[in-house]
Amino acid sequence: MNKAELVKAVADQADISQAEAGRAVDAMVDVVTGALKKGDSVAIAGFGTFAAKHRKAREGRNPRTGETVQIPAKTSGAFKAGSKLKDL
Repeated sequence: MNKAELVKAVADQADISQAEAGRAVDAMVDVVTGALKKGDSVAIAGFGTFAAKHRKAREGRNPRTGETVQIPAKTSGAFKAGSKLKDL
């Protein structure tokens, strides 16, 4: 399901226009993204938790040349499914 399909499904489910559903989906994405940028997590009961996950710097290898390279530390988003979602 892509974003357009998600917006249509939300509009149908909530009995609202697709424009309103699009703004709601965009707002949710913005709120979750903003929270992750601050290092917070967003927990939705029964669905799951979005959290910022920090990965340490590490050493890796270029598979083509076998040369050792340094991979820098970074923070990325992670999602952990909630119990109701896992049961599905």
